[in-house]
Amino acid sequence: MAITTAPVVTEEFISRLAQRAAEAEELRRLPAATVEDFHESGLARLLLPARYGGCQAEFPAILDPVRRMAHGCASSAWTLGFYVLHNWMLALFGEQAQDEVFASGPVLCPAPLAPTGRGVPDGDGIRLSGRWSWATGVADADWIMVGAICGPDDAPYPALVLLPASDIRVEDVWHTAGMRATGSNDVVIEDVFVPSHRLVTVVDIYSGTAPGAELHDASAYRWPMVPALALVAAMPALGSAEWVADLFAERLAGRVLAYSGVAQKNQPAAQIRLGDARVRLRALRGLLDDTVGRIQDAVDARERIGRPARADARAAAAHIVHESRAVIADLLEASGASAQFVTNPLQRAKRDVDVICGHVVFDYDVARELSGALEVGVKISPISMI
Repeated sequence: MAITTAPVVTEEFISRLAQRAAEAEELRRLPAATVEDFHESGLARLLLPARYGGCQAEFPAILDPVRRMAHGCASSAWTLGFYVLHNWMLALFGEQAQDEVFASGPVLCPAPLAPTGRGVPDGDGIRLSGRWSWATGVADADWIMVGAICGPDDAPYPALVLLPASDIRVEDVWHTAGMRATGSNDVVIEDVFVPSHRLVTVVDIYSGTAPGAELHDASAYRWPMVPALALVAAMPALGSAEWVADLFAERLAGRVLAYSGVAQKNQPAAQIRLGDARVRLRALRGLLDDTVGRIQDAVDARERIGRPARADARAAAAHIVHESRAVIADLLEASGASAQFVTNPLQRAKRDVDVICGHVVFDYDVARELSGALEVGVKISPISMI
């Protein structure tokens, strides 16, 4: 049972994200004021278990706030959305780890998940070493989760490993064309001991059968991780496309085309572009609602979410991102060269969503291949990201 009402992302909050978007991009991390606003908003408690002072909301409650925050700044929406999501992921660990990490409430916890580290058994735990990329929001981290191959050489297994941010070293590599404010730098860990209670197997995380699912007995913690991750990560792209459509509509009102003197709002081609964008975005929201509803119905019924259903959700999320990118490209194509000035938010939205499309979970070919293969019973890799 939730103990507090779910926080609301206000228009004022979104407006402040927009006002700081250029600063955030220049800093290559979230401004301190944005982190402070996030703490004060209560968003970090949205998916936090009730026993630790959280709202314990249904999992889909995270999607709308992240989508709407992208109307201000996609990088900020991505980073803050993952801070919220990662508190949910922490709630999948065992009770001892949660008592430890949530001792003072929700935390800021980046989670580079690719298993690029090695955890060697050492007593009641492991010695962890490795280097991880894509640690979104690591500059403000309290804790960090990383993916690693753990166990003895003859019986290795992939796991998520939790450790305090004081045990890591951050390498400043995040010089990118878009999503700059996420500050997704590299992390290095060198021979750090991690007790076994701060590990959870990827098999359990992927399938929705992690320890936290039993500990909290709420449907949110039975959601499988890859659909959860993919759908949350798709929201900054969808929100950006909605925002670009709004900006394009506003721009039409005052834009006069060079060399013709025609008001662009009176040009049928521009009207078609706007109408096309609106209906495509409505279709994406319908796909989102259908995908989320299918999973939520299954977790409510305590059904195991099989690989075909998880692959279908990943493919839907990839489609949302790639179609959002296409909508943005179509609208910018009709916005003229002035939209490319660095002071214009249209170009930032395009660059940000271009980078989002590069995330491994949104590999469009792979996502569709996995979905199709599983539907017709073709064998796929046991370590496929579904």
